[in-house]
Parts: sequence; structure tokens; C-alpha cells
Amino acid sequence: MICCVFYVRERRIKQASTKEISRQQQLIHLEMHAFQAQMDPHFIFNSLNAIHHYILTTSTDLASLYLTRFARLMRLIIRNCNKEWVNLEEDIEALELYLQLEQLRFGAQFDYELDIAPDVFQQVTFVPPLIIQPYIQEAIWRRLLLRPTKSGGCLRICISRANEMLIVRIEDNGVNQDPPADEAHLSKGISIAVARLRAINERYNMSAGITEQELYNELKQPDGHVVIINMQQAAAREGVM
Repeated sequence: MICCVFYVRERRIKQASTKEISRQQQLIHLEMHAFQAQMDPHFIFNSLNAIHHYILTTSTDLASLYLTRFARLMRLIIRNCNKEWVNLEEDIEALELYLQLEQLRFGAQFDYELDIAPDVFQQVTFVPPLIIQPYIQEAIWRRLLLRPTKSGGCLRICISRANEMLIVRIEDNGVNQDPPADEAHLSKGISIAVARLRAINERYNMSAGITEQELYNELKQPDGHVVIINMQQAAAREGVM
């Protein structure tokens, strides 16, 4: 009987260990794909092309500024690609660099606003990297750039807290349309972000989720789109420590 008890116990320990190894391998696999989605060759080529245009036609000082921002963004992506958690300050810096480079390319087609609540302490608030950015990229490419007027696009990112939850609200006034075949990486980036958040939920037993909905004006006409990402911060801090 004693031997049987020890056998069952050892078997359960081995199964738990195997399951944990499988979870870690899944996260590593997803992080690698998230990195590949972030390092989109179209974005890299087009950003460098826009900077090159500034060098030839406008201002070398401005071109130098954007080239510095591009290099900083690439450095942040590479540094954080193998991390499960980064502080919010670093993630926001990468998001702003990305948005500034996209605005360099598209000018007046869209503008953005980033609002962070005072009670969100960025240096001690941790988030999984490369979770928020795919939704911002989707808002720009799938909705804002498809506005018929090619101007007046507005992207608003609000980050707040509610108890132990970090709430990221991404709202735009673009039109909703499926991306062309050559922009299928947008959907892939979203799928990877969802899968990574699900895997992190399971590993750390934290509560996190993503909801999306269409917005309508007073005349019941489509008037934009909103994505809300909720992440439980207590579990995130424990995971980093």
C-alpha cells in the first residue's frame, strides 16, 4: 500500500512537471512568433524609406530624429522579445515610438492621444510585452487609413486602474474592413496576442481578457471601434518577482 501511495505521488509530480514544461515551451513559441510579427519587414522597409525621403527632400535634422527613434524602437523590441513581463513605462515608450514613425509616413491621415491615469505607476506596473501594440497596428491599418476622407482619423489610448485591474482602452473612429491579402499579418499578430494572454492566464492563474465592440453615433451609424484589455496586476507583479 505504501509503495502504491509513493508511486501515485511520484506520477502526479511528474505529470505536473511535464505540464509546466509544456506551458513554458508554449510561451517561448508564442513569444518568438510575437517578435516575428512585431519585426514586420513592411514596417521596417517603409519606415526607413520615409526617413530616406526626409534626408533627400526636407531636413537632415528631422531625418536624424526619426532615425534615432527607429533605432530605439528596434532596440526595445529585441531586448523585450524574450521577456514575459516588462514595466509599463518601457511598453508605452515602444508604443509611442511606433506611433510617431507611423505618423511620419501618413501625416494628417490620423492623430493619436495617449492618456495615462495618475494612479497608474508605470515603473512598478508590469505587462506582457507585444500585447497592446498589435491592436494599435490593427486600428491604424484596418480602420483609420481606410477612412474615405484620408484625414481626420483619431486614435485614443487610455490606461487606467480599477482595483487590481489594469485597463487599456484603444478607441478609434475608423471604418471596419477586412485587410487585403498582403496585410494578413495583422490578424496573425492579434491571434498571437490572444494566445499569449491565454497562456499567461493559465500559468499565473491571473484574470485577463480582451473585449471588442463597434461604436455607433446618435443616428445608429458606425462611428468607430473600441478594444478593451483587462489585466490583473497582483498576479503580474508576483510573476515578475
